Amino acid sequence: MNSEHPATVPAVPLLWAPRPAPAVPRALCTDCGVSRMADPGLCSRACQFIAPDYAALERQVHGRERDPARAEERFFGPYRRMLRAAMKEPRAGAQWTGITTRIAERLLETGAVEAVLAMAPDPDDHWRPKPVMVTAAAGMSHCRGMRMGYAPLLSLLEPAREHGYKRIAVVGVPCQVHALRALERELDFERIDVIGIPCSDNTTTENFHEFLGLLADDPTTITYLEFCADYHVELRYKSGGKRRIPFLLLPLSKLPTDFFPLTCRSCVDYTNTLADITVGYMGGEGEQWVLTRTARGEELLALLGDEVKLAEPGSAGKREGPVRGFLKNVERAAGGLPVRGMPDWLRPLVGWLMPKVGPRGIEFARARVEMKAVESVLHLRREQPKRMKHMIPPHVWSLVEPYGLTARDGERKSAAENRA
Repeated sequence: MNSEHPATVPAVPLLWAPRPAPAVPRALCTDCGVSRMADPGLCSRACQFIAPDYAALERQVHGRERDPARAEERFFGPYRRMLRAAMKEPRAGAQWTGITTRIAERLLETGAVEAVLAMAPDPDDHWRPKPVMVTAAAGMSHCRGMRMGYAPLLSLLEPAREHGYKRIAVVGVPCQVHALRALERELDFERIDVIGIPCSDNTTTENFHEFLGLLADDPTTITYLEFCADYHVELRYKSGGKRRIPFLLLPLSKLPTDFFPLTCRSCVDYTNTLADITVGYMGGEGEQWVLTRTARGEELLALLGDEVKLAEPGSAGKREGPVRGFLKNVERAAGGLPVRGMPDWLRPLVGWLMPKVGPRGIEFARARVEMKAVESVLHLRREQPKRMKHMIPPHVWSLVEPYGLTARDGERKSAAENRA
């Protein structure tokens, strides 16, 4: 591993990336970076896909588990406030308006942290994520935008500690944040601020290029892609042009069956519940969706001051029909049967209709969380049934039971096992 101190880098050390050690092969692995640390055995305690204990980590981070009296916590995990938000002056190159990177910039500007661990584009492929350690606020501008692929972000924890950094921030997806929280108490940092990004599905960068190739004759012209809450994918091009494609018109049936790995198809933490603050889009109705989860999370949002506009999120439509339709398609796909499609002539009409009558705002976010729960149960049941007991927490069963999915023998821990 490159142990060069950032102060000796020839250029201004806005951001730098030590070369990580090789990954240790694992069966279910998103390469969060823990297997590349000095002790790869830490994976057994840190990994979201081995033996997670969500309730214990929620108590560790939030001081409590999900509150049954707060109905939304069943879907989104413990939180203090849920908001619709947007930067008043959107940042150029940001995936949305730039809230995530601006929070990180403010942490560095104020000296609250000495380094931010985040993702930047690989110099040879702007879609490929590259873990970087940002040590000056100006370096965060290089981290704006969406990357697709696996990147060992947590492999930077040891270099950060070796360089004497005591106060850091981490911008990560759920599997990275889960591992970070599981190891946090033994990492010897004075302060770790965790900015969480919601994530439902990831794939290799190579697979993503294949997907782009189905969307454009020359995929190298695409500079931006986002799945939006209005049931469209937005593409932007080098020419400055934009294109919006309804979800129903995406060529998903042309993708290989293993396009999304089992890890992503069995993830039960879409909303990054162990972060201090979650910043995404699902419940934002066209803007960003922010959940402050801890007192630290409230402080992170406060760093933006009057640069950000905040409002209460809205909710409309009904999710039950779309979730039931999704369940039926996943049952067929998980059973090796072809996904049932609608006639091509009907797709444009339904694509036009869904943004108007489908679930929107918080109801859209609830629908996506329930869909992910359905997906986790069905795919694990088919591909890794022995892991279900350990990987599916009680709150996920409560999300799928209204749709007729109940635990079979050996799939769920007993009450005594959950308390242990």
